[in-house]
Amino acid sequence: MNPSNADRPDSVLIGISMIVASVFMLSFGDALVKWISAELSLWQVFIVRSLFAIPLCLLVLRILGQPLTVMAENAGWVFLRSLLLVLMWILFYFALPNLSLPVAAAALYTAPLFVTLFSALLLGEAVGRWRGAAIGLGFFGVLVIVRPGSDAFSYATLFPILSAAFYALAMIITRGKCSDENPFVLSLWLCGLLMLFGIAGSVGISWLELASWRVVANPFLLGPWVSMATWDWAVLAALAILLVAASAAAAKAYQSAPPATVATFDYSYLLFAIFWGAALFSDLPDGPTLVGMIMIVAAGFMVIQRSGRKRGLASLDASN
Repeated sequence: MNPSNADRPDSVLIGISMIVASVFMLSFGDALVKWISAELSLWQVFIVRSLFAIPLCLLVLRILGQPLTVMAENAGWVFLRSLLLVLMWILFYFALPNLSLPVAAAALYTAPLFVTLFSALLLGEAVGRWRGAAIGLGFFGVLVIVRPGSDAFSYATLFPILSAAFYALAMIITRGKCSDENPFVLSLWLCGLLMLFGIAGSVGISWLELASWRVVANPFLLGPWVSMATWDWAVLAALAILLVAASAAAAKAYQSAPPATVATFDYSYLLFAIFWGAALFSDLPDGPTLVGMIMIVAAGFMVIQRSGRKRGLASLDASN
């Protein structure tokens, strides 16, 4: 991390405002993707959405008076961050047609638990009893939602959990290595990589020439391109605006305030997911799912509050 990043004062109110706005837009965007997943392929969504999103990023940078360059100060870290987020979305969107939005959201929001695990495994940070108990509680909540061995179990639930791990790594990189980057430059890199993956996925599927099998297996992930109506173009244009605004807001949030503080309000995604699931799909979580969601949120708050307390004590010791 650059010294300038560590010395920059945090703007907690900006961080909170940005993350709430971000997850509101992301939850709505995810609901729209679930809505159109029966008609379009994932790779088609990636490409067409990026066709709108990339010029939008460039336009915003021009309005802000920023030089129209795609280069970032820490290009390697920005690329890795973007790659992790692309993988996160592929896994999450892969499962979304087969899961209710609240269940997928609950599985995705194990991310703070992964942050704690990665801190221990990669950075050698001590977990301690409190956060160890939080990890255990959170993953028990996941088991309550997934219900392995029962008729309610779906392997699709495992993919949002894996996507949470990629999201956690991406946010750690955002805070530690990309704090000086313009949020819209980060969005531009992300949209560009989504476009490349969309092209690669489309070419790969065409080359395999397995269209009849694709439609049966998973039409959203493996289906061919289809002609788009005016309404489809409008939805993808809206998704592009949501993607650029939400990704820039999330980057700004983690640049502005401590990750533990931002992650606390990141959980509002679950409330928005329940709302959109009920409003658009008449899909309400059942009793076990609600219990599991509460356990995951409680575990996340245990991790967040413990992390915040340790940072506060460290700051107090440093000032003495």
